[in-house]
Amino acid sequence: MEYLHDIRKPSKKEQIAAMESYNALAATLEELHSENPEIEIEETTEKIKIPLKALKLLAQILKATSQGKPISVVPIATEMTTQAAAELLGCSRPHIVKLLETGEIPFTKIGRHRRVKFEDVMNYKKAMKQQQEQLLIDMMKSDEELGLYGS
Repeated sequence: MEYLHDIRKPSKKEQIAAMESYNALAATLEELHSENPEIEIEETTEKIKIPLKALKLLAQILKATSQGKPISVVPIATEMTTQAAAELLGCSRPHIVKLLETGEIPFTKIGRHRRVKFEDVMNYKKAMKQQQEQLLIDMMKSDEELGLYGS
Protein backbone atom coordinates (compact mmCIF):
# COMPACT_ATOMS: atom_id res chain seq x y z
CA MET A 1 0.00 0.00 0.00
CA GLU A 2 2.13 2.79 -1.36
CA TYR A 3 -0.09 5.56 0.01
CA LEU A 4 1.15 4.93 3.57
CA HIS A 5 4.55 6.30 2.57
CA ASP A 6 3.10 9.48 1.03
CA ILE A 7 1.24 10.69 4.11
CA ARG A 8 2.67 13.93 5.45
CA LYS A 9 1.65 16.63 7.89
CA PRO A 10 -0.11 19.58 6.21
CA SER A 11 1.81 22.84 5.95
CA LYS A 12 0.68 25.94 7.86
CA LYS A 13 -0.66 27.40 4.60
CA GLU A 14 -2.68 24.21 3.97
CA GLN A 15 -3.97 24.26 7.55
CA ILE A 16 -5.20 27.85 7.20
CA ALA A 17 -6.91 27.13 3.87
CA ALA A 18 -8.49 23.98 5.32
CA MET A 19 -9.84 25.88 8.34
CA GLU A 20 -11.41 28.56 6.15
CA SER A 21 -12.90 25.90 3.86
CA TYR A 22 -14.12 23.81 6.78
CA ASN A 23 -15.89 26.77 8.40
CA ALA A 24 -17.67 27.64 5.14
CA LEU A 25 -18.57 24.02 4.35
CA ALA A 26 -19.78 23.23 7.89
CA ALA A 27 -22.10 26.26 7.82
CA THR A 28 -23.40 25.28 4.38
CA LEU A 29 -23.97 21.63 5.35
CA GLU A 30 -26.42 22.71 8.05
CA GLU A 31 -28.61 24.34 5.40
CA LEU A 32 -28.58 21.45 2.89
CA HIS A 33 -31.61 19.20 2.56
CA SER A 34 -30.85 17.39 -0.71
CA GLU A 35 -29.16 13.97 -0.69
CA ASN A 36 -27.10 14.99 -3.75
CA PRO A 37 -26.45 18.73 -3.54
CA GLU A 38 -24.85 20.51 -6.45
CA ILE A 39 -21.61 22.42 -5.95
CA GLU A 40 -19.87 24.77 -8.36
CA ILE A 41 -16.15 24.96 -9.02
CA GLU A 42 -15.55 28.70 -9.35
CA GLU A 43 -12.52 28.48 -11.65
CA THR A 44 -14.36 26.38 -14.25
CA THR A 45 -17.98 27.30 -13.38
CA GLU A 46 -18.69 23.59 -13.67
CA LYS A 47 -21.48 22.27 -11.46
CA ILE A 48 -21.13 18.83 -9.89
CA LYS A 49 -23.64 16.76 -7.93
CA ILE A 50 -22.00 15.20 -4.88
CA PRO A 51 -23.57 12.80 -2.38
CA LEU A 52 -24.21 14.53 0.96
CA LYS A 53 -22.20 11.82 2.75
CA ALA A 54 -19.18 12.66 0.58
CA LEU A 55 -19.48 16.36 1.46
CA LYS A 56 -19.68 15.48 5.16
CA LEU A 57 -16.55 13.33 4.78
CA LEU A 58 -14.84 16.25 3.04
CA ALA A 59 -15.75 18.44 6.03
CA GLN A 60 -14.12 15.92 8.40
CA ILE A 61 -11.00 15.83 6.22
CA LEU A 62 -10.80 19.64 6.17
CA LYS A 63 -11.24 19.82 9.94
CA ALA A 64 -8.45 17.29 10.58
CA THR A 65 -6.19 19.02 8.02
CA SER A 66 -6.79 22.39 9.70
CA GLN A 67 -5.59 20.81 12.97
CA GLY A 68 -2.35 19.72 11.30
CA LYS A 69 -3.25 16.03 11.23
CA PRO A 70 -2.06 13.94 8.28
CA ILE A 71 -4.95 12.35 6.36
CA SER A 72 -5.37 9.18 4.36
CA VAL A 73 -8.64 7.92 2.92
CA VAL A 74 -8.83 4.16 2.47
CA PRO A 75 -11.88 2.23 1.25
CA ILE A 76 -12.98 -0.13 4.04
CA ALA A 77 -12.88 -3.25 1.86
CA THR A 78 -9.31 -2.57 0.69
CA GLU A 79 -7.08 -5.62 0.93
CA MET A 80 -3.53 -5.20 2.13
CA THR A 81 -0.36 -7.22 2.12
CA THR A 82 1.03 -8.56 5.39
CA GLN A 83 3.85 -6.00 5.14
CA ALA A 84 1.39 -3.09 4.81
CA ALA A 85 -0.64 -4.45 7.75
CA ALA A 86 2.55 -4.71 9.82
CA GLU A 87 3.43 -1.08 9.01
CA LEU A 88 -0.08 0.04 9.96
CA LEU A 89 0.07 -1.78 13.30
CA GLY A 90 3.70 -0.89 13.96
CA CYS A 91 4.91 -4.48 14.29
CA SER A 92 6.91 -6.99 12.27
CA ARG A 93 5.58 -8.91 9.29
CA PRO A 94 6.28 -12.27 10.99
CA HIS A 95 4.14 -11.12 13.94
CA ILE A 96 1.27 -10.32 11.54
CA VAL A 97 1.63 -13.74 9.93
CA LYS A 98 1.39 -15.31 13.40
CA LEU A 99 -1.77 -13.30 14.13
CA LEU A 100 -3.26 -14.47 10.83
CA GLU A 101 -2.34 -18.12 11.33
CA THR A 102 -3.76 -18.15 14.88
CA GLY A 103 -7.03 -16.67 13.60
CA GLU A 104 -6.81 -13.35 15.45
CA ILE A 105 -7.13 -11.47 12.15
CA PRO A 106 -9.07 -12.99 9.24
CA PHE A 107 -7.29 -13.29 5.89
CA THR A 108 -7.51 -14.81 2.44
CA LYS A 109 -4.76 -16.56 0.58
CA ILE A 110 -4.09 -15.89 -3.08
CA GLY A 111 -1.58 -18.50 -4.16
CA ARG A 112 1.14 -18.23 -1.54
CA HIS A 113 0.27 -14.66 -0.61
CA ARG A 114 -1.89 -13.67 2.34
CA ARG A 115 -4.21 -10.67 2.03
CA VAL A 116 -6.00 -8.96 4.91
CA LYS A 117 -8.81 -6.44 4.79
CA PHE A 118 -8.03 -2.97 6.05
CA GLU A 119 -11.22 -3.13 8.13
CA ASP A 120 -10.08 -6.35 9.86
CA VAL A 121 -6.67 -4.86 10.69
CA MET A 122 -8.33 -1.75 12.14
CA ASN A 123 -10.79 -3.89 14.15
CA TYR A 124 -7.83 -5.81 15.60
CA LYS A 125 -6.04 -2.54 16.42
CA LYS A 126 -9.17 -1.18 18.14
CA ALA A 127 -9.61 -4.40 20.15
CA MET A 128 -5.96 -4.30 21.26
CA LYS A 129 -6.29 -0.67 22.33
CA GLN A 130 -9.40 -1.50 24.39
CA GLN A 131 -7.60 -4.45 25.97
CA GLN A 132 -4.60 -2.26 26.84
CA GLU A 133 -6.85 0.38 28.37
CA GLN A 134 -8.62 -2.24 30.48
CA LEU A 135 -5.29 -3.67 31.66
CA LEU A 136 -4.16 -0.18 32.71
CA ILE A 137 -7.40 0.37 34.62
CA ASP A 138 -6.98 -3.01 36.35
CA MET A 139 -3.37 -2.15 37.28
CA MET A 140 -4.43 1.21 38.70
CA LYS A 141 -7.19 -0.41 40.76
CA SER A 142 -4.75 -2.97 42.05
CA ASP A 143 -2.25 -0.26 43.00
CA GLU A 144 -4.99 1.69 44.79
CA GLU A 145 -6.07 -1.40 46.72
CA LEU A 146 -2.48 -1.97 47.81
CA GLY A 147 -2.22 1.65 48.93
CA LEU A 148 0.51 2.53 46.44
CA TYR A 149 -1.10 5.88 45.62
CA GLY A 150 -0.52 8.79 48.01
CA SER A 151 -2.86 9.04 50.97
